[in-house]
Amino acid sequence: MDYSVVASVLGASWIVIEYVVKIIAVGVVPEDRRPSSSSAWLLLILFVPIVGIPLFLMLGSPYINRRRARIQAQADELMHEGADDLPDVPPSLQTAPGFVSIAQLGRRLTALPMVTGDSHGVTSDYEASIERMSELVDEAREYVHVEIYIMAWDSTTDVFFRALERAADRGVKVRVLFDHIGSRKYPGFHRLGKRLTKGGIDWHLMLPFIPWRGKARRIDLRNHRKLLVVDGKKAMMGSQNMIDSSYLKKSNVKIGRAWHDIMVELSGPIVAAVEAVFATDWYTECDEALGIRTYDRDAYLPDVGGQTSAMQLVPSGPGFTTEPNLKVFTSLIYLAQKRLAIVSPYFVPDESLLAAVVTAAERGVDVELYVSEQADQFMVDFAQASYYRSLLEVGVRIFRYPKPQVLHTKCLIVDDEYAVMGSSNLDMRSFGLNYEISLLTTGGDLVHDIAEVVAEYQAESSELSLDEWEQRPYIRRYLESVMRLTSSLQ
Repeated sequence: MDYSVVASVLGASWIVIEYVVKIIAVGVVPEDRRPSSSSAWLLLILFVPIVGIPLFLMLGSPYINRRRARIQAQADELMHEGADDLPDVPPSLQTAPGFVSIAQLGRRLTALPMVTGDSHGVTSDYEASIERMSELVDEAREYVHVEIYIMAWDSTTDVFFRALERAADRGVKVRVLFDHIGSRKYPGFHRLGKRLTKGGIDWHLMLPFIPWRGKARRIDLRNHRKLLVVDGKKAMMGSQNMIDSSYLKKSNVKIGRAWHDIMVELSGPIVAAVEAVFATDWYTECDEALGIRTYDRDAYLPDVGGQTSAMQLVPSGPGFTTEPNLKVFTSLIYLAQKRLAIVSPYFVPDESLLAAVVTAAERGVDVELYVSEQADQFMVDFAQASYYRSLLEVGVRIFRYPKPQVLHTKCLIVDDEYAVMGSSNLDMRSFGLNYEISLLTTGGDLVHDIAEVVAEYQAESSELSLDEWEQRPYIRRYLESVMRLTSSLQ
């Protein structure tokens, strides 16, 4: 046998196969994908096919499985039917027509109208938030629903888990959801389920990835939501996970790094919307239907003002093909006339959001961006920094929360009249890969309460100047460009 001929044939075959795959990729990759994401994937596939092709097959599909998509569609229909007779915004709300159109947009994308809700305070003290959630659980008489991205039973969160156990002991039905991949890397994960079961608590993993049990999916999807519902009367939501503020890492403890978040306590009709999100996720993970509770029409009537605000829940994630959070956030930014404040630990915007922020600054809006001086994730730290120059050049003021602290709050304030807060970052992962929950609000004290927290962040942060930023080393600039490109791989 002439091995040189065989080698030549194999080599030629490999070249043909490689080019066929690349040609197919050019037509397949851009389908239902942002141009930036398409370009990033195609560059990886065309230049490093041995890496790009397997990665695309594992992570490149923009779709979730049909069952999850079907459940979300069914939930949307039930929520639409349950609120079909309600107006888009509370009748007593006096606001700009432009904001009403944003509320209408949110309703079209999520089936949830803007209703009223009472805010019982925004908590920015990490341990105080856990204490308050524990107190609410102790008040429960019928049921407690918990859905939090990362959960770990440690010395800080023990008070909360003990409250769940006490609730179960007195006959309260306790249901808990936490993300599989998000939680599994923290100490005690493998014992957590056993401890919950022993305490009489019904629990399930969100987006479990256990291929050997038939539970396989796109591995980079996450359920990033953080919410608590008690008896359908009280709720808490925001950006905080149920874990010690050091995230149980010795390196963080050593340098004094802690996460800083906000949570808001709610009551009134808005709680039904929060509960509907939990019910959808619960059914998705365990096939138990809890039902979608309809809005209390009597409670819907109070005038907006003071403790009572107009509120609209904006759930989002792979189950929604319309990217509700991105569209609502972008529309709200275009509404800004005087001031825009953005707080996000991971600011890696897509083209539309970046254009909205830049345009706001160019229109004369005072734009402020609050980020950590050093993000907790290497790739994100460099990716978001790649946007600083273009933002600074148009007059955006960038405030960096001092390292080693991590500013983990996610919120957006427009003209001190409108605000969004919740679990969603302003990055492409939160827009396309994470299940998120955000709260859009106006007309009451909640916007002011969120603005007060942001003012505290500003007092503790240092402002970055363009001259200072231009002094960074070239190796950092190179890494920023590389990480910016990889951030588009979704």
